[in-house]
Amino acid sequence: MDNPEMQTRNDTNAHVEPHTEAPSTKENKPLGFAQVVLSTLAAALGVQSNKNRERDFSGGNLKVYIVSGVIFMGIFIGGLVVLVNYLLASH
Repeated sequence: MDNPEMQTRNDTNAHVEPHTEAPSTKENKPLGFAQVVLSTLAAALGVQSNKNRERDFSGGNLKVYIVSGVIFMGIFIGGLVVLVNYLLASH
């Protein structure tokens, strides 16, 4: 290996290792009520950050998000019905 170019290339390839970082204990912690509500609202508005989305998919319970989404949609649709009825009644 008299060629320094070949040696440099081999040295850089020798240090490549797969990413095997263990998840932190903070990510395994269940999400609180406020975090689920905020994630549901952010997802409904389409402004969820990638970091929070990954947190939700890795540590969240699917049933909690489904229930939260159904409750949010009920409140949203109920609010629209009340608003429309109010506007029609006041006209």
